[in-house]
Amino acid sequence: MNLLRRTGVTVLLALIAAMAGPANLVLAQAVSAPAPGAQLQGRALLSALRAGGFILYFRHTSTDFGQNDERMTGYEDCATQRNLTDAGRAEARAIGAEIRALGIPIGEVLASPFCRTMETARLVFGRATATPAVRGGSAQPDSPAYYAPLRELLATAVPHGANVAIASHGNPFRAVVGGAYLAEGEAAVIEPRGAEGFRVVARVRKDEWKDLATR
Repeated sequence: MNLLRRTGVTVLLALIAAMAGPANLVLAQAVSAPAPGAQLQGRALLSALRAGGFILYFRHTSTDFGQNDERMTGYEDCATQRNLTDAGRAEARAIGAEIRALGIPIGEVLASPFCRTMETARLVFGRATATPAVRGGSAQPDSPAYYAPLRELLATAVPHGANVAIASHGNPFRAVVGGAYLAEGEAAVIEPRGAEGFRVVARVRKDEWKDLATR
């Protein structure tokens, strides 16, 4: 895992602002993390994502529910897995185009090794690193420790200047966050908080990216 530990960017900016005057203090506040408990939307969310330091957790885009994974012999065996539909592929390409148009910087792109998640990541971002931890660990699926690697990953700081993208599944996200499932193609914007864990600051449906600059 190549994730770097987040530096004390907010503190550093505040110190610089204090030495340089009130005008720079406003700038320092503008690029700092959102207040505890705050939810972001529209232009505020876009501004935060452009500054970086977040994790974008995507559920894969639309799939063919007439297929299943019961007969799969390995992650590379796409013929025996549930795969993206043509609509799902178009959704992924559209999401990627919107994210690029919005100027949201993306660093690492991690994906569950399943074909539908790897394909989603590659169509959205042009690349993907197969990462089993984004869907679960080596413990038994019914064990509380099963999702520990995902929880650790979501809490790991991301340096400002880019965001980490994850393409995974609905079940792992609901297991560690609770609440409603992510829809296919929906993303959760997550603020890593180190020893304090993480928090979800926004959810963006597959057709909502284009609206961030106008809300």
